[in-house]
Amino acid sequence: MNFETLEYTKKNDVATVALNRPDVHNAMNEQLMNELTRCFIQLLGDDSITAIILTGNGKSFCAGADLSWMKNMVNFSKEENKKDSRLLLDMYETIYMCPKPVIGRINGHAFGGGIGLLAVCDITVTIPEVMFAFSEVKLGIIPAVISTFVAPRMTPAEMRRLFITGERFDSIQAHEIGLIDLVVPPEKLDDAVNSCVEQVRSSGPTAIKEIKHLINNLIKMDTEKYKEFTVEKISELRVSQEGQEGINAFLGKRKPNWKR
Repeated sequence: MNFETLEYTKKNDVATVALNRPDVHNAMNEQLMNELTRCFIQLLGDDSITAIILTGNGKSFCAGADLSWMKNMVNFSKEENKKDSRLLLDMYETIYMCPKPVIGRINGHAFGGGIGLLAVCDITVTIPEVMFAFSEVKLGIIPAVISTFVAPRMTPAEMRRLFITGERFDSIQAHEIGLIDLVVPPEKLDDAVNSCVEQVRSSGPTAIKEIKHLINNLIKMDTEKYKEFTVEKISELRVSQEGQEGINAFLGKRKPNWKR
């Protein structure tokens, strides 16, 4: 996979996608959004991949919107802005709905739309020095598109305060409110990410896919429909090939055939 704004690498069964615009703190423009969407569409169909790591090259994870891109937006009509916002939504949605586990290696600061990128990851790991901010309000706009993906990780009260103030907050606070799952010393960042990968490797790949589907439906469905969905889904998976293998491996005190 060849990209201009991303660096893609694959080692064994793990794909790493790094935002690669370090000179502008990995700020997002139209090209990066298109390439990131295209990259994840290709990855979701690759059966050789167990996990995907999303990170940034350089000092920052993602500074949000690119300045040049924002200059263009100033002159956009409402319809052009809707098209542009749809591109952003499609990128987040593609990553969020990816059936493979996505681990966010948050190597540096994340502002505005950059928080949206970490919010669509399944597991997020960062270091104490990283700062965050929903900075849109300082520009007279709002974190609208990313709110769909941030909301499952934060309470409405926390969203109100941080969206309204646009204040900066550190990794510890980000962990306390649920945006970040793990905060580790800088020298332990890769070890922590690798530990997450090892945990994923010991889990059934189809089960992971169905878990993500399960949680998405929990958010979307009303309670009664969701209850029936859960009954149907667990019944289906218990008799599936992977479900049978996993249960029999447990009962037989052996490793399942997917464990690498």
